[in-house]
Amino acid sequence: MTWLLVSPILIPLAAAAVSFALPERRMAQRAMAVGASALLLATSLLLLVQVATRGMVVMQAGDWPAPFGITLIADHLAAIMVVISAIMALATAVYALVDIDPAREGLGYHPLFLVLVTGINGAFLTGDLFNLYVWFEVLLISSFVLLTLGNRRAQLEGGLTYVAVNLVSSLFFLVSIGVTYGLTGTLNMADLAIALKDVPTDLVTTLSMLFLVAFGIKAAIFPLFFWLPASYHTPPVAISAIFAGMLTKVGVYALLRAFTLLFTQDVSWTHNVLLWLAGATMVTGVLGAAAQNEIRKILSFHIISQIGYMIMGLALFTPLALAGAVFYLVHHIIVKANLFFVAGLVRRMGGSFDLKRLGGLYRHSPLLSILFIVPAFSLAGFPPLSGFWAKLVLVLAGVEVGNGAIVAVALVVGLLTIFSMTKIWQAAFWSPAPEGVTLSRLPQRRLWVPVAMLAGLTVVIGLFGAPFMNLAEASAAELLNPAGYVEAVLGADAAEAYAAPVAVEEAP
Repeated sequence: MTWLLVSPILIPLAAAAVSFALPERRMAQRAMAVGASALLLATSLLLLVQVATRGMVVMQAGDWPAPFGITLIADHLAAIMVVISAIMALATAVYALVDIDPAREGLGYHPLFLVLVTGINGAFLTGDLFNLYVWFEVLLISSFVLLTLGNRRAQLEGGLTYVAVNLVSSLFFLVSIGVTYGLTGTLNMADLAIALKDVPTDLVTTLSMLFLVAFGIKAAIFPLFFWLPASYHTPPVAISAIFAGMLTKVGVYALLRAFTLLFTQDVSWTHNVLLWLAGATMVTGVLGAAAQNEIRKILSFHIISQIGYMIMGLALFTPLALAGAVFYLVHHIIVKANLFFVAGLVRRMGGSFDLKRLGGLYRHSPLLSILFIVPAFSLAGFPPLSGFWAKLVLVLAGVEVGNGAIVAVALVVGLLTIFSMTKIWQAAFWSPAPEGVTLSRLPQRRLWVPVAMLAGLTVVIGLFGAPFMNLAEASAAELLNPAGYVEAVLGADAAEAYAAPVAVEEAP
């Protein structure tokens, strides 16, 4: 069943290649984007079922044995992320049918979007650091072109900031890879988990900080987040939504993988650093959101604050905390992308993203009001929506380890998130429309489909969360016991070597 493992990469890649070959056939490109995304979702679900029922799926490209060849591997975390990536791809492809103008389609929006999806899935499924770097570069190039597609001044300014900071991240990543290879002679992550045991702890801890900077920029953690609110509000909504949902989560995924599989030699130090960064990320993100009056800027700062919750789960490093981090990751991708989609509908009816120029949308469209309330309340953590359970699990994990400070930060940030969502509701929906503002008729139905689908998924995860939590707990169990990952890639002997205690040289 290894074809299931490569299908999340090959399907969007093949569709992108065909779309590039049909530059004048916009309808064919549209059909290709939606069809490939639907097929991707079907195969991704099959992959998740395969992993959940039979264990990890591994493939060595070209039959070159690990650690010498290219390894692809899907454990619970990778399979979950590929499924959520497919859901976001399908929702965005449908929304883009109306949201992306013909000029941008003519410049290659649809094939570039498919290349972006290819890069995201490749990053989730790769089993070695160099290929993770390659997929990051695929992401960076495709996302930069999508960000600046249309050549508006704001897009170019935001795009330049975006690419400059991410190039710094790539530089840190490349240097980290070079140092890692110099110390261990391997970049296969399973092999590295064994090889790093023979490297002095101080060196491994220093190396982990290099990776923390590289992945932290991608994930937009404190203080490396400033590129995000400067760029995410500039492109069309369909592009902003897929960026908001997925791109920072690739960085979070890389942090989860690195700081559970590779850098666990000095958890009391490395994960304490992560915990401080998590708290600072939560606080600065939510304060930035509270200071904004433009919907997409508010939502962009909230991405940052919510990333802090996920890093909190990684930093606490317990089964419950890691399960909470995975659950929060899935919940936030759905909710955040949907809020950007809703913001697009608000713009089409109200004529602006600026809260000072909006109003009257509750009376104009009760349906839109409901579709805003669902993801907004979920983001704020209202029961019984998905965000409530995600925050509850993380708070319980903090209480479990007796860390009252991070629990207090998480609760206060939750209250400030409610304030921000209430500000949008009060200005755009509840208050009367400003003088001179005329509300437009309801947008095309195809724009509503992905919004309703994601809102429904948010409610389903909230009301029937047990299966989703079971998957998150299975992910946490694998992350906390990397011997299973090592065995799946390198075999039972390697797993025994990984589990063996580190030899300590006696002093002369």
